[in-house]
Amino acid sequence: MRGLRAVAVAVSCVLAGCTMPPATQDNKDADTAATPTASGKRLQPLGRGLAVPPGAAPRSAVPSVRYDLAVSGTGESFDDGVPGDNGPREIFERGGASWYGIQFHQRKTANGERFDMGAMTAAHKTLPFNTRVCVRSLVNGSEVLVRVNDRGPFTPGRIIDLSRAAADRIGLTSMGIKQVALSVIDHEGMRCGGEAVAADDLQAAPEAPTARVRAPAPARKRAVVPPRKRR
Repeated sequence: MRGLRAVAVAVSCVLAGCTMPPATQDNKDADTAATPTASGKRLQPLGRGLAVPPGAAPRSAVPSVRYDLAVSGTGESFDDGVPGDNGPREIFERGGASWYGIQFHQRKTANGERFDMGAMTAAHKTLPFNTRVCVRSLVNGSEVLVRVNDRGPFTPGRIIDLSRAAADRIGLTSMGIKQVALSVIDHEGMRCGGEAVAADDLQAAPEAPTARVRAPAPARKRAVVPPRKRR
C-alpha cells in the first residue's frame, strides 16, 4: 500500500507541473518590481530603449587620444594655450618611448659622448645629433626637452629612447613604455614643459674629443754588417 501511495503522489506532482504556465518576461519584471530594497523602495524595471537616442549630442567633449605606433610625418599641431609664443608646435612623430639607465652609464654613445643617465638626452634613429626634441606624454600630458646624442631604439613600435632623468620627468620609469608625441624645437621662443626655450638651449653641444691618431713610427734601418773574411 505504501508503494502505491508513493507512486500516486509522484504522478500527481508531474501532472501539476505540466498544467502550470511558463514564466514570461512580464512576470519576471513584475517580480522584480515587487521586490523591496534595503531602503524600503521597490525596484523599477529598466527601459528597453537606448540610453542615448540616435542623433543626440554627446555628453562629453573630451577629445579622444590616438595611440598609433610609430607614426611619422603626422602633420598635426599642438598648442599649449600660453600666449606670447610662436604658435603651435608641429608633431614630428608619434609612438612608443622607452628609457635606458645604469646599464649604459658612462658608455660611449653614437656621437662619441659618454652617456650620462642624469642628463636630458635621448636616442633617435634618424634625427641629426644635437637636435632638440620636446617629448610630450600622451598619458599625462607632461613634457621634457631632450637633446639627441645617440641612435636607437631599434625595436618595432618605439621611436625614442630617453635617459633615466628625462624618463623620470614625464613619469616613464614606472610604466616602462609610454606613448609620446615628438616635436622638433628649432628656434627660440617655442615652448616645452610650460617654459619658453632660450637661445642657449638651442646651441649645439661641444663635440666629443676625438682620440689622437698616433703617427706610425719610422722603420728602423738595419745595419749591414760585411761578411767576415776567412783566414
